[in-house]
This record gives sequence, C-alpha cells and structure tokens, in this order.
Amino acid sequence: MAVQPRPLTTGRTTVPPRTPRTPRTRRTRPVRNVAPYLLVAPFFLVFAVFGAYPLLRTFWVSLHDWDRLSGQGGWVGLDNFRRLLGDADFFTALFNTLSIFVLSTVPQLLAALGVAWLLDRHLRARTVWRALVLVPQYVSVVAVALVFSQLFGRDYGIVNWVLQGVGVIDAPVDWTADTWSSHLAISFMVMWRWTGYNALIYLAAMQAVPRELYESAAIDGASRLLTFRKVTLPAIRPTLLFTVVISTIGGLQLFAEPFLFDQQGNAEGGAEHQFQTLTLMLYKYGFINNDAGYASAVSWALFMVIAAVAALNFLLARRAERR
Repeated sequence: MAVQPRPLTTGRTTVPPRTPRTPRTRRTRPVRNVAPYLLVAPFFLVFAVFGAYPLLRTFWVSLHDWDRLSGQGGWVGLDNFRRLLGDADFFTALFNTLSIFVLSTVPQLLAALGVAWLLDRHLRARTVWRALVLVPQYVSVVAVALVFSQLFGRDYGIVNWVLQGVGVIDAPVDWTADTWSSHLAISFMVMWRWTGYNALIYLAAMQAVPRELYESAAIDGASRLLTFRKVTLPAIRPTLLFTVVISTIGGLQLFAEPFLFDQQGNAEGGAEHQFQTLTLMLYKYGFINNDAGYASAVSWALFMVIAAVAALNFLLARRAERR
C-alpha cells in the first residue's frame, strides 16, 4: 500500500504536498517544441516547390545543350557559361539593365519620398490624394507601355512637341534609336508606374513615427527640412531598405516596358540592342530560339547580378545605420 505524503503545517498555514508529474504532462513538451515548425512548414514547402526546385532545375538545364521543344539535350558542362562570358550581346544587355535600373530606381524612390512627405501633412481631401497616387497600379503595364511609346514617338510624339516648343531640341528625337534616349524613355515608364506605390509604403512608415518626436523638434525650433532629415528619415530607415531591395529586384528583372517599347517586338531591344535587357535576352534565346540551355545560363547570370546588387545595397544601408 502506497504511503500518501502528509501536508506540511507551518503555524496557521497548511502547505499542500507536491504531486509528482504525470506522464501526460511530460508528453506535452515534444508537441510544444514541434508546433512552431509545423506553423512555418507551409512556407518552406511552397518555397521548395516554386523557388528552390525551379532554381536548381534551371542550373541543371544550363549544363546541357537543351532544346526547349524536344525537351532533350546533351551534357556540355560549363560551356554555356563560357559562351556567355564571350558574348558581346550579354555585356551590352548587362549594361542596359544596370543603366535603366539606376535611371529609374533612384529618381523613383526620391520622388516617392517627397510625395509621401507631402501626403503626410494636413491637406484637404487627403484620402482622395492618397488614392490618386495609386492609380498607375490599376493600369495594365501593356497599356502603360503602349501609351508611353506614343508619347515618345519621333514624328507625332507629345514629348518631342513640348521639347521643341520650349527650345530644348531643334529636331525631333528618335527615342528608340539611341542608347541614352531609349533608356530615359523606359525609365519614365517605370517611374510613372511605381512612384505612387512606394510613396504609400513610405507614408505608412511616416505615420507610424511617434508624434512626440515632431513636437519635440518643433519646440527646439527645428525647421521642416531639418525635422525630416533628423527625425523622419532615421525612423523609417528599415522601410527605406525594404523599398531599395524590392526596387532592385524588380528593376533588374525589367521586361514588359523594353519589350513593348520596341516597335519590332522581337526581343532584340532595338537594331543595335541599345535597350535589350537581360530578361529580354533570356526571352529571346529561351522562347524564340528555343535554346533552353543558353537561356538558363542567362537566367543564372541574372540571378547572380540581382543577388550581388541586393547584397551591396544591404551592406551600404547597414554601414549608414552604424554611422
């Protein structure tokens, strides 16, 4: 017969005896340890199916002389990458990609920051203005590219008509014929479409800044510009880093704007590839020439460029934050 533990009596207070842990209590520990992994498992499952597997599959195809229509190819090892490094069109496309990315992303983020600062002030019909800056997102990218192609037309384009009217140019500019003119035209498309989107992201971050900081700056006599530099920008720095990384990924994968800007529509990016991006080059070899092996090598080169630029942006942002 088991001996029951007696309660301890200390003065007027009776301390109940400790009950030993039951096996059921011990069994709940593994469940609690596994539960967090079960909650995050769907993300890793989706990433493995739609992210990791296509990436590894593309690398495997890049090691073959792979025909897209037949789905078969012979092993060539790193020959596609060697061919890529010796291809002048690849370096032209790389330069075009980086040039359009810089010309569109830097002014876009600066303009979005200014628009968000204006929308954060006490304006009449603020909700209407905040909704209007998102209008470009409602428009199809195809429609945007077609409209801007007409605006930047050589003979009847409004841009040439305005520039000639104010005396900036003497003769109409063929925006698709030159490298820098085509890059500027495509950059204006990107800026028009994405400035409002980034402005709303900045606006949401600005509204999360404690108002006590602005009141303290006003009491100290700081101007609006100084308050923006010393209070707003440090407070929304994580959001700035987020938009820089996202804009980097999107800007280096630019496809629809340069593809529709070309009147020929053959993914060449102009007669001399003056605005052919890496995604256009990938589309050309993968879906027009049906050379899946070389297109996969281009896609992996694009992946490495995006990873390098994103890592550089992250390191610069961390360095600025430490300062």
